[in-house]
Amino acid sequence: MAAPKAASRRIIVVGGGLAGLRAAEQLRSAGWTEDITVISSEPHAAYNRPPLTKAALIDGIDLATITYRQRDATADVHWRLGETVTSADFTARAVTLADRSTLSYDGLVIATGVAARRLPLKAPLAWRHIVRTVDDAETLRKHLTPGARVVIIGAGFIGCEVAAAASSLGCQVTIAEPQETPLFGPLGALVGREVQRRHEDHGVTFRLGRTVSDIEGFASGPSAVILDDGSRLECDVVVEAVGSIANTGWLEGNGLDLTDGVLCDSEFHPVTASGYSAEVIALGDVARYPVPMFAGQAFRIEHWSAPGDTAAYAARSLARALGCSPEVSDFNPVPSFWSEQYGARIQSFGLPHLGAADVRVLEGDITDQGVLGFHRDGRLVGVVLFGSPTRMLYYRSILADATS
Repeated sequence: MAAPKAASRRIIVVGGGLAGLRAAEQLRSAGWTEDITVISSEPHAAYNRPPLTKAALIDGIDLATITYRQRDATADVHWRLGETVTSADFTARAVTLADRSTLSYDGLVIATGVAARRLPLKAPLAWRHIVRTVDDAETLRKHLTPGARVVIIGAGFIGCEVAAAASSLGCQVTIAEPQETPLFGPLGALVGREVQRRHEDHGVTFRLGRTVSDIEGFASGPSAVILDDGSRLECDVVVEAVGSIANTGWLEGNGLDLTDGVLCDSEFHPVTASGYSAEVIALGDVARYPVPMFAGQAFRIEHWSAPGDTAAYAARSLARALGCSPEVSDFNPVPSFWSEQYGARIQSFGLPHLGAADVRVLEGDITDQGVLGFHRDGRLVGVVLFGSPTRMLYYRSILADATS
């Protein structure tokens, strides 16, 4: 009589965006041949999000063109789209879904990313557009008609990119921002003033140093944004672009540090009060982890490159914990991101916000093509390029050497 076949072990990946996709790919690459189940609250397969606030918002959103191609290695991965995990139990090694069903796991990947932050206003959420998903972008684009009065709350990257798109579509755009310049938090005043100048050249109006106290409107939609000084910004469309918050609510009760995302050790295992859970990893936007090039300080990095940067190393860490023997890989990424506004590209390497108090022009003129260096204690910690595409690799290597 043949021996009974051993039950297949399972890794559950919670989150079906780019981080979840890269995790599945890298788990296969690390030698995991058993079950991988990806659970995603979105109904769509993993797609590229950056275009949603850039060209796609102007030209129209074609999901087919921004959906990531599935590789042969992940053809047998089970995708459960449109389902939401509501809780996890690390002790029982199980997750619970919104329909109250449970799934057990041998390994767990936390890849739930972030959600758009919301202001504590009484105004209906239906009046306040966000741009996080393809459905959000499609809904907003229908309202960006020529002549529409658009008020954008927040002058970060999302707010500025949406403003550029809306202005290009013929809208009248005003941005309300509590800081002294756009992009003040991530890139400081010097970059912020140049970004503001470029927007104003395209007709965008700024109300800086102001917060939003209320939004007025009718059943048909918003009519005015009320600022803290009592002034009114008449509007037809409101976009809320006030940052993001890590999707960690479903992890509560497991003794994790969820202060800002999921605090992880250098192997991407979530840190608990008693140490760490070897059979669990976190990666992508939701993870806060030690970055080698910054002396192992822990950061949560919301860049498009973060899922790819973290997936290979984290997946090998989990595969080792589950008995595979993947090749050892180094982890020393250079954080990077880019923004495109009015056809001009802004590229960043490192963590410029750490050196926003000491910014130096390294090359050229940022009003056209130029490079800025951000320094902390005299040491280069970030580089921002306005245009200058042929210099990107050079300054990336300079930064890597300076922070090694």
